[in-house]
Amino acid sequence: MADLIFGPFSLDVAATRLLRDGRDVRLRPQGLAALRVLLRHGGDTVRYEQMIAEAWDGTVVSRHTVDVTISEVRKSLQEFGAWIVNKPKLGYRIEVPKSDELVRRGWHFWNRRTREGFDRAIECFERAAIETPADCRSYVGLSASYLAHSTFGMRPPRDMYPRFLDAHARAVEVGGLTPELRCNYANAVHLFERRIADAESEYLKTLQDDPATSLAYLRLSRLYAASRRGPQALDLLRRCAAIDPLLPMLPATETLVRFWLRDYAGAVETGARGVELHPYLQVIRANYAQALEFSGRLDEALTQYRAAIAMSPDLTWMRAHEGTCLAKLGRRDEALAILDAIDHIRRSEYVDAYYMAVFRDALGQRDAAFEELARAYDDNSVWLFSVDVDPKMDALRDDPRFERLRLERDCLSNTSTRL
Repeated sequence: MADLIFGPFSLDVAATRLLRDGRDVRLRPQGLAALRVLLRHGGDTVRYEQMIAEAWDGTVVSRHTVDVTISEVRKSLQEFGAWIVNKPKLGYRIEVPKSDELVRRGWHFWNRRTREGFDRAIECFERAAIETPADCRSYVGLSASYLAHSTFGMRPPRDMYPRFLDAHARAVEVGGLTPELRCNYANAVHLFERRIADAESEYLKTLQDDPATSLAYLRLSRLYAASRRGPQALDLLRRCAAIDPLLPMLPATETLVRFWLRDYAGAVETGARGVELHPYLQVIRANYAQALEFSGRLDEALTQYRAAIAMSPDLTWMRAHEGTCLAKLGRRDEALAILDAIDHIRRSEYVDAYYMAVFRDALGQRDAAFEELARAYDDNSVWLFSVDVDPKMDALRDDPRFERLRLERDCLSNTSTRL
């Protein structure tokens, strides 16, 4: 028999272990047994006598004992405890809202990490919010989807950030400021506004509230690496590995961090291990390919870029990586064909100009590269947070125009924020 799944929870058939998003929830055995009875009756009211017979195996206990046990179950479910409804003098039932299936389907699409996947996820979360406005998970999913659209270079960050803020505020209003929501907010503050001190403070509060929030370690490690605090970044990655050594984004992040630290050998080693563990995660392949590229192993890098593109053909920044690698290999005609294809896509879809600046410079188009970099600032590309440490930017960084552009755009950005 399959585990009993409801909301973010999973209860094993033997009622010995309750998980929330893969993490153990503390609940004594009697509470687990009572929860199993409620779930097996699928929304029907379980009378006190029936609960005692099934959850206590016929041992005679008082109704008060049942009430106390159900209260413990509610408390363990936290904001989802309201799903357990009391029918006075009769018993209890669990009412899983109609939005639950839509929310789970939304995260299924989200985890594809493709443009279509995120779009379909948003559709599911929007429908869930209409079905059950009091279910905060719908807004959590929406905010995460808007954030991902920008992070993956699929939608204009300037359009996505206001939508993220609206969905995030609604999620907090409905469900409170959870560690997950605080972590997402810290990430948005860092990527969209590049407020390093504020983002760091929010990450540290997240870890104080819940030291097992693995994403906070990964994201804060990126912040530290981008701020030239390499030892702190690596320490956070080690702490994350102690919590969840098989977390898919762990090797992807470590590869990127080591790449920024110019530890190309370490990045290659970590990337190879990550690809072996998670061969279908396109992000780890892209980061591994970058490490190979800057280690001089261009043919191997090209192979990894193309494998990642095969998984997510709608990620134009992957194509820019491929074109850059081809240009470095001297295969200029192939690189120009990719540039032409991306320019065609750009007529109807957003293209992250940050990567295009690197691509055009590899083709020897330095003036056009700076036009792309200016466009990246105008679009507020989320990857500008790494512009000071990213090896891909080294050639442009040596040009006097780089610092002038950055100071000019940062000044405009600060003025806009104040207004």
